[in-house]
Amino acid sequence: MITDPAIEQYMLSLLPERDAVLAEMEAYAAEHRVPIIGPAVATFLAALVKLTKPRRIFELGSAIGYSTIWLTRAAGPEAEVHYSDGSPDSARRARDYFERTGLAGQIRVHVGDALTALASTEGEYDLIFNDVDKEGYPAVLDAAPARLRRGGLFITDNTLWHGRVLDPKEEADFGVVEFNRRLFGHQGFFSAILPIRDGVSVAVKR
Repeated sequence: MITDPAIEQYMLSLLPERDAVLAEMEAYAAEHRVPIIGPAVATFLAALVKLTKPRRIFELGSAIGYSTIWLTRAAGPEAEVHYSDGSPDSARRARDYFERTGLAGQIRVHVGDALTALASTEGEYDLIFNDVDKEGYPAVLDAAPARLRRGGLFITDNTLWHGRVLDPKEEADFGVVEFNRRLFGHQGFFSAILPIRDGVSVAVKR
């Protein structure tokens, strides 16, 4: 935990209960060790979406679609949202959740490499959310800026990576450290990191 566990629990206690589908997804993720952003980060993302009103969103690394549902609901029925994940099993489960929440019609599902999926689409996005495997973070930073409109948001989860950014030892650790260094040195972005859950970076394209 990045924050004091008691503070983390206090923050979670303030959040309203999630609906049946989201609650089921949270339970499934906990039981099967599926990485999801969790309700605190999801609420923060939803607030950013409501503030900026993106109409095109691309999510890189979507797992079972928990964050996808939060982003889509916050963006509203006119938004176009792209889900991408390398696991066919996760994608099948995500499709079921999208159907059950009534959001399937506005979510485009891509199965396979997330950056390949991004490259297969055309045009600029208003928001790109990055949550791929951590060793792949630098490659995302190579690809994302060109696909984001000026003033758009580039949001990345796990940018404090369990505190391992302080003492990296594995490939994933070094991927996050390199990503953070390059993001904050990138002249095309104005960036910040918030220590929510595992760290979330928010970068605005200049």
